[in-house]
Amino acid sequence: MKTSKLLVAAVLAIAIGAPIAGFVGDMSVSQPTTSTGVLHGLPTGQIADQSELASLERANEWLNSPPLTASALRGKVVLIDFWTYTCINWLRTLPYVRAWGEKYRNQGLVVIGVHAPEFAFEKNVNNVRRAVKDLRIDYPIAVDNDHVIWRAFKNQYWPALYFIDSQGRVRHHHFGEGSYEQSEMIIQELLREAGIGDVSREPVKVDARGLDAAADWGSLKSPENYVGFERTENFASPGEAVLDKPRMYELPARLRLNEWALSGDWTVKKDTVVLNKASGSIT
Repeated sequence: MKTSKLLVAAVLAIAIGAPIAGFVGDMSVSQPTTSTGVLHGLPTGQIADQSELASLERANEWLNSPPLTASALRGKVVLIDFWTYTCINWLRTLPYVRAWGEKYRNQGLVVIGVHAPEFAFEKNVNNVRRAVKDLRIDYPIAVDNDHVIWRAFKNQYWPALYFIDSQGRVRHHHFGEGSYEQSEMIIQELLREAGIGDVSREPVKVDARGLDAAADWGSLKSPENYVGFERTENFASPGEAVLDKPRMYELPARLRLNEWALSGDWTVKKDTVVLNKASGSIT
């Protein structure tokens, strides 16, 4: 890990208080946490390549794949996964999305991760590219820095899954963590509808550890927090945080419950903290 200009993500595995993260921008469309039906959408419904899938052509950049279009995806079952690499809620879903992509790829499933940033530093494509490598993501990634694809799907959440059938219709969506077996059953059913035979009914087996591990919702006590100046709470280094100026920070003699602090030479920015020299720490 480089010590110069180290970016510490504003949600840095601290967002543990809820299974879903919502966009805090100017979105006004209200959506439920999960859809109400296992498969919704009728053959006479809106065709996704007229709006949602067509928006893929407006991605800022593609990783792991040449640009994908609605017409090229016709005949495929498509799973759209809205994500941003600092979101702990999304990180916990990644092992399942990755496993589905590997298991059903040869049967016609195309997984597309749409990276829609929450913070300014997440718009840096090099940061996204590094995250894709570190997280072992090998399926196509559409970089959606301007939230064009996000708005086309009328999405509001990370993580968000949209299940699209072989005719280009959005048939189901799921927001947040969990319901993995149900989501996989939907993928299986859409593949069968597409005429794929011998689709396994067995769910994938995932051994999630570290950041990928599911939260223990029954025992979690600490609220969600951020390390950026704009949204942080309970910062305990003496002298408080100074916005956009390098400063030497020290740890307090004692950290109380849910407090955090910096030690070393840091710059606190609106939505990040940046380590300026080696030997700094965050506690």
